[in-house]
Amino acid sequence: MAISEIKKRDGRIVKFEQKKITDAIHKAFVAVHLKEDKKAKKVSDSVVKVLEKRFKERLITVEDVQDVVIEVLRKKGFKKVADEYEDYRKKKHEIRKLKKTFGIHPEPKLTVNALEVLMKRYLLKDDKGRILETPEQMFRRVAKAIAEVERNYGGNPLEAAEQFYQAMSKLEFLPNSPTLFNAGTGTNFCLSACYILPVPDSLEGIFEAVKNMTLIEQGGGGVGFDFSKLRPKGDIVRSTHGVASGPISFMRVFDTATEVIKQGGRRRGALMGILREDHPDILEFIKIKSKENILTNFNLSVVVTDEFMKAVNNNKEYGLINPRNGEVVKTLKARKVWNLIIESAWKSGDPGLLFIDEINRHNPTPQIGRIEATNPCGEFVGLPYESCNLGSINLSKMIKNNDVDWEKLRETVHVAVHFLDNVIDANYYPLKEIESITKGNRKIGLGVMGFADMLIRLNMPYDSDKALRLGEKIMKFISEEARKKSEELGLRRGSFPNFDKSTLKNNNKAMRNATVTTIAPTGSISIIAGCSSGIEPLFAVSFMRNVLEGTRLFEVNPYFERIAKDRGFYSGKLLEKIAKHGSIQKIKGIPKDIKEIFVTALDIKPEWHVRMQASFQKHVDNAVSKTINLPNNATKNEVKNAFELAFKLKCKGITVYRYGCKPQQVLYVGDKHITAEPEYSGGCPSSVCPF
Repeated sequence: MAISEIKKRDGRIVKFEQKKITDAIHKAFVAVHLKEDKKAKKVSDSVVKVLEKRFKERLITVEDVQDVVIEVLRKKGFKKVADEYEDYRKKKHEIRKLKKTFGIHPEPKLTVNALEVLMKRYLLKDDKGRILETPEQMFRRVAKAIAEVERNYGGNPLEAAEQFYQAMSKLEFLPNSPTLFNAGTGTNFCLSACYILPVPDSLEGIFEAVKNMTLIEQGGGGVGFDFSKLRPKGDIVRSTHGVASGPISFMRVFDTATEVIKQGGRRRGALMGILREDHPDILEFIKIKSKENILTNFNLSVVVTDEFMKAVNNNKEYGLINPRNGEVVKTLKARKVWNLIIESAWKSGDPGLLFIDEINRHNPTPQIGRIEATNPCGEFVGLPYESCNLGSINLSKMIKNNDVDWEKLRETVHVAVHFLDNVIDANYYPLKEIESITKGNRKIGLGVMGFADMLIRLNMPYDSDKALRLGEKIMKFISEEARKKSEELGLRRGSFPNFDKSTLKNNNKAMRNATVTTIAPTGSISIIAGCSSGIEPLFAVSFMRNVLEGTRLFEVNPYFERIAKDRGFYSGKLLEKIAKHGSIQKIKGIPKDIKEIFVTALDIKPEWHVRMQASFQKHVDNAVSKTINLPNNATKNEVKNAFELAFKLKCKGITVYRYGCKPQQVLYVGDKHITAEPEYSGGCPSSVCPF
């Protein structure tokens, strides 16, 4: 007797579809590196025969089907496939059990990997490692803690908490990870993600900076340093009658300390090391990451000025200046240094560039100080001791009737700005200096994630003028609405204390925050939200993920899978081909319009990466974290062109990454599969980019 209906776990009785069984078996075959051919359909046929014979007297259930699938796979000699299928089944069972035990509500709707990341990194645990809260309770904890600030301003904490909770639980807005880690845990210690620390030219000052860094890392924050004030290697040290060891030797101290701290086990440390183009040790700095296992916790950036870029174009010399006394100690050909930067970036992904004059042209508080450094991924440009609270809006949730849902986006921006401003007051700061300058300028950084998903849902290729225009339009809208909300808060709560010394006083009655926008790489929070990272394109259409507990999950972009099934070109063989490289561009049988929409980071020419970054940067107060991903066969000339285009289009900085240029990555293209590490969601595949 043919099977017509099946009972689901929630009790619903639905139409029986053999194709769903076949699809699940397809994925299991691909996941264990076996060629699928037509095996999945044959196994599926056998499964149906067993079901028809065994369950004549009662309605079959989903569990019955899964039991028989494993049984048939083992009988046919596909033990590894059966194990893969069973592992995934157990993982789903654990999640359902967790939901049942804790009574998790329909929101948030989390993926398997999102729950893995939350359980490993975010949910509170007791001293034996047992989970004490559900994802819903985590969001409630954070919302309540941040909403308590309302009492300081005569607001309603319950009303604010509900607004904050709704935005987070629906995965429409998420704050940076340290806020999710630490808010409502007793002290609210270190709720910010990004910090800038100065490094003075003294042994005492250097090791004070190391100590301060470790305090920040314990709370889950990342730190940026400008080492340009340190005297060069070989320079005199009058107090000891010795010679200086130079900035790079001390950077190793910061790197080692970070390796030891490991950020309390929540996530690995991340640092930004910065040196000016005119520091006497600049050549050593540029080349240092070309060696393996050196400064592994650092991203590096060279500060370049307009004058330097002019000297590069005109093939002129420029002076290297000893920061101890301001004397020119040597001259170099600017173009020689420029070419060395390009070669090193091509070879190792480091250094990136910071266009410091462009950064300071947009400094809202020049009277308070000059910006010299950024956080580890380059999106927060700040003054010494400054910190910034980041948060991102999930653009994949901002769509209605095949268009951007502008009203929903407006409402989400206003809630997010309110939330991030509250974080400044709720925060317990690791240093008095950080609290003073952070509260003096009250900088926040609202950004986006899920942009690539939005483009797919709107049938818009990432590498198109249409997408550039949409990106610019969205960021302009977010910036304008964020400033409106900040002005409203400023009128009600008071402007940031340095407002009268800022450039904002000329055009605004009030402003609560010196900056309101930033584009962060998102990382873990985009996995929690189930969307693409920041403004990055997809990194793969299908791939294998090594999840946190040592098991693996085979993932297919849900939009691609849905379209492939709807349009009739979905198959196990297709999944096998895509999983090998992540890209669909060279696979026959996929319609041209689908190939245009589902482009991956390595499919896209470098200039489109840069142009997209520039489109968003036009309406971002701080900076944009965006990796210019290059295939392994990219040339040094392509790196040069990307750098020059970024400067021309007024980006504040640029980072390139040529696939395979580092020995350790969080994304691998192998003979069998493209494989991603647990918390990789797109952007820089280097292991130094966890944010």
